[in-house]
Amino acid sequence: MSPSRNARRLAVTASAAALLTVVPLGVTAAHAQVTRVRQGSATDAARASWSGPAYTMNGSGGIVTATMTKAVDAIRGGTGAIDVVVVAGSGTGTPECDVITPLAGVNSCTTLTLTAAADGNNSQVNADIRNAEFVYFAGGDQCRYVAWKGTALEASVESVVAKGGGVGGGSAGHHVNSDVVYDACTASATSATALANPYDRSLTFTTGMFRWPNYAGTINDSHFVTRDRMGRTIAFVARAVKDGLVSGGKAWGVGVEEGASLYVDRAGRATLSGPSAYVVLGDHQPEVAVSGQPLTYTGVKIWKLTDGQSYDFANRPTCGYYLRSVRAGVPDASLYSGTPVTDCSSTPPPSGGSSYAEVEPNDSRTAANDVSGLTFPATITGDMKSASDRDYFALTLGSGQTLTVNCAVPSAYDADLYLLSATGSTLTRSVNDGAGTDESVTLTRTASGSATYHLDLEAYAGSGTADYACAVTKS
Repeated sequence: MSPSRNARRLAVTASAAALLTVVPLGVTAAHAQVTRVRQGSATDAARASWSGPAYTMNGSGGIVTATMTKAVDAIRGGTGAIDVVVVAGSGTGTPECDVITPLAGVNSCTTLTLTAAADGNNSQVNADIRNAEFVYFAGGDQCRYVAWKGTALEASVESVVAKGGGVGGGSAGHHVNSDVVYDACTASATSATALANPYDRSLTFTTGMFRWPNYAGTINDSHFVTRDRMGRTIAFVARAVKDGLVSGGKAWGVGVEEGASLYVDRAGRATLSGPSAYVVLGDHQPEVAVSGQPLTYTGVKIWKLTDGQSYDFANRPTCGYYLRSVRAGVPDASLYSGTPVTDCSSTPPPSGGSSYAEVEPNDSRTAANDVSGLTFPATITGDMKSASDRDYFALTLGSGQTLTVNCAVPSAYDADLYLLSATGSTLTRSVNDGAGTDESVTLTRTASGSATYHLDLEAYAGSGTADYACAVTKS
């Protein structure tokens, strides 16, 4: 739920009348009228085909011109002009169209303000939407928007994407464009409330409205850092996985900060304009997600995007994330930043690979878990079951190969990382201070032939069942 849209009153003067038309539609005794305000050309653009789809996902209600321009250009294929419709559930102004109409490649922009669920079946509303090439859901109240599920409006918006147009939204309009919609129909959840009880009355969801290509399994959130919403998004993801709101046992939260916008192209690649955005992946069942009890969900994977960075929703990455956990309703520190446990900086980025969970006992070199047969890059997970625990893993390295190990350590304990030779000599180590502090080592084998090496992750202080995750690469 977001604040009301700009409630500026329209002042239609004689000089502006040719460019802006205000028409009330369908006035009945049962509810207020639908308001239609058209700016720009009075005649729709006509073309046989368009080059989208394209999407804009905004962290606050306003238009971000950088991503809107990209969407317009992508849909029109660099030539011609498109018609845009802004759908709102409240307000009397046209702040979105005021920004969109002057953009190059825009033929017209029409603001439709709908005030009742039945307005989703208004014939003029649906004609305007179907004739448009881009539909933008304004900020406001997403509970009003999900009320249009099952109306003609839902199918009309889907037809725009199907013909190569696009869709977007900001704040509440961002929420409604995800696969699972946090609808806020009873109240707006805070992170504290959601983590204390993931089944609080304020956590309600709508599914089965829109499912855009390459965007399945998502739950959007807005005003992300400013309103400290990482905690509630982790709870949303936990609920989606636990309650089966998504398929495949995985859910991706997509949190966008105020003033930021994700432009998603037809291939599914999302590129950020603005301060920050986060993709939050829950790929396993939460340990504790029960009504009336605090959430426990460990090993949540988080990707942070800054201005200009991308996330591929069509080919969702298995690298570049950092790990954070929630235990008994208490989240780890530094939810909004962390050291990635895997490296996506190589070209092309690493793909494939395998994972391995430690098998106890592996407390010595002679009892080391053999991970030499894994496909690299690989992820090794385990925990420090006691304050004296040591976990050993054996692998091989060939001449000229570089081994890099990045371990994300949970906040339950402080662990140190050693790389040992086959005889147990320490070749390099990482002994950063502090519980939850990540560790990393790298080594290049310069000798001829191959040799066995041992990774030794050992508890320095504390213990617990929370998993560490070590990303292991060879290059």
